[in-house]
Amino acid sequence: MEASARLYTLSYSEAKTYMWAAIFVACNLVLPQVFHLIPQGGIIFAPLSLVILAGAYKLGWRVGLIAALASPLVNHLLTGMPEWNVLPVMTFKLVALALVAGFTAQHFKLVTLPLLIGVVLVAELIGGLGELALTGGIEATVQDFTVGWPGLLLQVIGAYLFCKFTS
Repeated sequence: MEASARLYTLSYSEAKTYMWAAIFVACNLVLPQVFHLIPQGGIIFAPLSLVILAGAYKLGWRVGLIAALASPLVNHLLTGMPEWNVLPVMTFKLVALALVAGFTAQHFKLVTLPLLIGVVLVAELIGGLGELALTGGIEATVQDFTVGWPGLLLQVIGAYLFCKFTS
């Protein structure tokens, strides 16, 4: 499925970049609270990743990067989640997702389910390698696929719909 959609690459000099990044950070404050009502909902659905993928793909890697750097830290400061020891790995994974999504959208200039699946898989690979380097273990990345496959699917479908139905 291919979507006819407008994709943007906002620059750091545009106020819209920071406005959208702030909106995505706010969404990343609310969505985890909703998903944490489900037992292990944060692990299963990875709501921060959904917002970062959609935002970076639609509005560019800069918006995604700002939101990826700010979201885990703001969440930690306001809610205590993610835990401090998880913060570097989660931030690295979100940054990888934002960059892969933003550069893919900028290069291909279209939205397709195969492209979004590729973005998620490449970002998971980079994130897993980063996790291995930062912690010496790769358990959480394996868990992203074994327990978190519904979240990966939600990321792809949610980002596709967001990109397709927003102008």
